[in-house]
Amino acid sequence: MHPILSHQLHLTRREFFGRSASGIGTAALAHLLAQDGMTPASAAAATAPAQGSARVGGLEGVPHFAPKAKRVIYLFMNGAPTHVDLFDWKPRLKEMHGQPVPQEYLGDKRFSTMTGNPKGKLLLAPIEPFSQHGQSGAWVSSLMPHTASISDQLCYVKSLHTDAVNHAPAISFFLSGAQLPGRPSLGSWLSYGLGSQTSDLPAFVVMTSISKGTSCGQIFYEFYWGSGFLPTRYQGVKFRGGNEPVLYLQNPQGLNAEAKRDLLDDVAKLNEMKLHDFGDPEIATRIAQYEMSFRMQTSVPDLADFSKEPPAVLESYGPLVNEPGSFAHNCLMARRLVERGSRCVQLMHAGWDQHNSLTTELYNQCRDTDQPAAALVKDLARLGLLEDTLVVWGGEFGRTPFIQGSIEDRKRWGRDHHPYAFTMWMAGGGVKPGITHGASDDLGINATESPVHVHDFQATLLHLLGIDHTRLTYKFQGRDFRLTDVHGNIVRPILA
Repeated sequence: MHPILSHQLHLTRREFFGRSASGIGTAALAHLLAQDGMTPASAAAATAPAQGSARVGGLEGVPHFAPKAKRVIYLFMNGAPTHVDLFDWKPRLKEMHGQPVPQEYLGDKRFSTMTGNPKGKLLLAPIEPFSQHGQSGAWVSSLMPHTASISDQLCYVKSLHTDAVNHAPAISFFLSGAQLPGRPSLGSWLSYGLGSQTSDLPAFVVMTSISKGTSCGQIFYEFYWGSGFLPTRYQGVKFRGGNEPVLYLQNPQGLNAEAKRDLLDDVAKLNEMKLHDFGDPEIATRIAQYEMSFRMQTSVPDLADFSKEPPAVLESYGPLVNEPGSFAHNCLMARRLVERGSRCVQLMHAGWDQHNSLTTELYNQCRDTDQPAAALVKDLARLGLLEDTLVVWGGEFGRTPFIQGSIEDRKRWGRDHHPYAFTMWMAGGGVKPGITHGASDDLGINATESPVHVHDFQATLLHLLGIDHTRLTYKFQGRDFRLTDVHGNIVRPILA
């Protein structure tokens, strides 16, 4: 077949009009590249500017104002930590242990199908004692001694509430602003709007972990760090838990670095021609990812090498710090990533879904995550990074103050999903230290003082990074979308 005819047969109707002689094609390409944070002149170098630049990628005009935080480490506790057993001390809950929940606290609230109608459910006291800590006097369970020790550096938010009652929709809601998959995740929005501070490592990195022997783990769906309708180069890069965080970075036998560089340059030129012809942002993604993988051949091995860390620092993260795939190992990796310029690091630790294992697996979860999380905050402060690094700890909802199971069988005590009041903490990055914001009622059932919705939390996080949450948008299917949908109010009392 004649090559010109063959090429024409590959054109769709949209591509034909997009590339017509009227110039619509050029305008369409310019629009696509502008949406992607590029100009036509920079499309060929869809990777990043020269080494040493303070910023790589991002949109012009973003941040919208001076940020308090430059980067985020999000410690997401999959499965929903129990607020009434860890951070939200309720003396009345202890007093009413074994008594039915007063109906006036429940109203017509919806719970999971495992609870069904909550009428007649028995209240369950915290499984371990609480005590106050630091000058702030924060109440923390004895299950979290290391977190308790840094309470004066933390901002506890005890009035979170959400719309979702099951895990995957609730996690998606926190991380993408929508319960259904398909929207860009938080890290993708940050990568899209702010870019990165390095061209050697991904702007958005994700690591997952689970405590050994845990039976109540949650599935890590990839849409938790997906880019949704944003170009795919903004999706999170998942680092594996083995000795090789990223596979296939090593050159095959017989191919040295110089030959690899020449090969990638030639492939990039071919992709640039396709990008010019079709204006498909996914081609820009391909160019960027090839270049990133080349740079990561040297940056990732150095990142994963803990040999130069001071022994005292390694010890502070706990006994599992040198075990790849553990939460402790991931926490130290997170510190090293933001230290090297990554914009958002999302650590997801599964296993907090204690429907019948409060007296067994909750202890394991706290043992494996309490010390590393506290060490991360201290380590960032030691290096002068906490001031402009926002650390967030929390899950997708809380757990019911009433019991799931028989109150006579302590070994099988559990709590169901609870979206109406729960706790998370934040540190650094422009958040007031040593305070508690909001409160739940005297049984920990409803957020009663300064309630904070998921969209409020998202709007506040973006604000700390210098972003007006109403202005960071992306047009898709004829509508401007944003992380906070059409909602969200900044929680100003927690701002430093």
